Order: sequence, then C-alpha cells, then structure tokens
Amino acid sequence: MKITLQCVATIILAAFLAGCGGSGAGKPPPGADPDGKVRVAPNPSDQWALVPAADVGMDAALLASAVARLPDGKVHGVSSMLVMRRGKPVLEQYWNGYDKDTLHDIRSATKSITSMLMGIAIDRKLVGGVHETLASHLGALYPNAPAFRLGPTLRDLLTMRSGLDCDDWNSSSPGHEDKMYGSGDWVKFYTSVAAINPPGSAARYCTGNPVALGRVISQASKKTIPAFAGEFLFGPLDIVSARWASFDNGNQTDTGGHVLIRPRDMAKLGQLALQKGMWNGKQLISAAWMEESMAQHTGFYSLPRRNEYGYLWWRSVERVFGRPEDMIFADGNGGQHIFIVPSAELVVVFTGENYNSAASKIVFEMLDQYILPSVKK
Repeated sequence: MKITLQCVATIILAAFLAGCGGSGAGKPPPGADPDGKVRVAPNPSDQWALVPAADVGMDAALLASAVARLPDGKVHGVSSMLVMRRGKPVLEQYWNGYDKDTLHDIRSATKSITSMLMGIAIDRKLVGGVHETLASHLGALYPNAPAFRLGPTLRDLLTMRSGLDCDDWNSSSPGHEDKMYGSGDWVKFYTSVAAINPPGSAARYCTGNPVALGRVISQASKKTIPAFAGEFLFGPLDIVSARWASFDNGNQTDTGGHVLIRPRDMAKLGQLALQKGMWNGKQLISAAWMEESMAQHTGFYSLPRRNEYGYLWWRSVERVFGRPEDMIFADGNGGQHIFIVPSAELVVVFTGENYNSAASKIVFEMLDQYILPSVKK
C-alpha cells in the first residue's frame, strides 16, 4: 500500500453492542471456508512495510504489551489489530487463524463507508446536498410512503434523526433492523415506517437510514453501489477484494452493514479520512465533506461515553499526549473498528468475533491502556 503520508447501564451497553452491528449472530458469510473464514488472493500492489515505532514517535514496549495482552490460544475474540501513524504501518497482528488476506464482515462500520460515498455523490453533483429530502430522490419509486410525510432530509438520515419509528436498540420498534432483514425490498420496508418525531429532533440508531441512503446514491448515479464505490473510492485506493452484501434478490446493496474487507484496506479508508479525502495527491472526497461528516451533529446520550455522532461516524474525546483529543471512528458489531485520531496522525484498526457481547469492549481497553498512551510526540 502506498500512503503519503458502548433501563440500566448494562442494558444500554448490550443494546448498543447489538444495534451497532447490523444483524448479530456472526454466521459465516457466503463463500467462506469450512472454518468460516473468507480468504482472498494477496494484493500484489500492497506496499506494507512495518516501521520501527520510535521512527513515528511511538513507544514500542507499550505496543508489544498490547500484543502480549491478547495471547494466541486465549479466547479473547480479537481477530486483528493494525496501527498506523503518520501514514506508516507500525503494528500488524492477527489471531485465531486470520491473516492479512482474510476478509472480515465489518458490520455497521460499513455505515461510515456509506457516508464517504454520499460525500462523493454530492461532490460530483449527482446529489444536490444534504438539505434535499428523501422523497425528492425516492418518492417516485415509493409513492405516498409514510416515511416521506414529514419531509426528512438526507442530513436527517445521515445523523440518525429521520424521525421514523425505527430503533435498532429496541426490539419492539416497527423499523428494527431484524424486521427489515426479513423483508424483500428493505428500502420499501423502511419507507413504510411512520414518523413519530419531527425530522432532525430525536436520534435513534436505525440501520434503515444508511440503507435508504445507498438507494439514493445508486439512483442518482445510475450505478450499483459496488460499481460506484469501485470507480470512485475502492478503485483509487486499490481495494480489490472487498465484497458487498445484497438484498432484494440481489438487486440492491446493503449499505448499512456487512461489507467483507481486509483489515489493511480498512486502514486505507481510515488514512483517507485522516487525510481529509486526499490520496496520493488526488482529492477523492472533498475536504469540506470529510470535515462536515466527521464533526459532531448529534449524540446518543444514553450511552455513558463515546456517544457523539456525525454523519454515520462515531466520535469521542480521548486522552492523547496527556490531554483531551478528538477521535472519530467507524463501529461494527463484534469489534470491527476504524479509529482516527487527527491530532496524533493515528489510524487504528480492529476486527473481532465478539458479536452481541460486552467482550467487544476489550478493543477500547486496548486503546486506553496501550495504543493511545504509546503516542509520545
């Protein structure tokens, strides 16, 4: 790769872990080996050479302690951990039979990729802007759908404030993701959900929002999501083995979860975000979109911390250099994460198998105890 450069608190946490994943059971994806892993051919253009931690101002002993905290043979559920600083790979570790060419279902971390794709669609004037209503894009496909009644905008969907009765953290919610998955056309299901709040008011974590946004991008571009992403995002990043999930008999793409991708390619996406959309001298996504999408627009304040939200990106404040610093991250059920700390020029990737389990908090323990403290200058 060439780079220039979580009722009561326990119930809230469990809901968060389940809802942030996009379907939870952790079943092997289609095409998996007997052990449930999807392996792909190596990418011959990878330029991934680890540099000494000291070369990028990091503490090698702390990073080694992070790896030692997760010994082989111990059931910890972490599959991979990658650390990059200043555009250079510093640590790459795999466990439990995974390696650099094993794809991972990153669940709801996919949502942050959808945010990038929406930015590209707006940059290319295929979509006029986040102020446009959902109905202006999908009204002809789903005429008189209840979801359109109060006029939610694309921004309302990006910030999980559509106003619809859709809450993945409440199993009785009419728009709950599991009900959506049981339907044929997920977007038709989503647009049939009624509003219970004015758009832009209450935040509810609803996977239907990014699914509908994916349909907007596809309609506006007259391309499938895999083709659109391949041309404008994955292709330029040389991400060649990612696989999108589909629904509606394969006619539509799941932009709310379940992209299968290599951890190294997750790191590329994190680095692209860190570089405000710039890659090898080319602006793939406008810096204005990256700044806007990763800024705080709302939050899920029932969560004890790490509860800020942008446009399908999570946000928090962490201690780095002994002081509070912003962190932006993509989050998926089971421990799928892309962490970005702009002030430290840091990108950290985790994948894991702790589906619907509080054990996935181990990722944040690794950040707090080892990785962030290892950044020295």
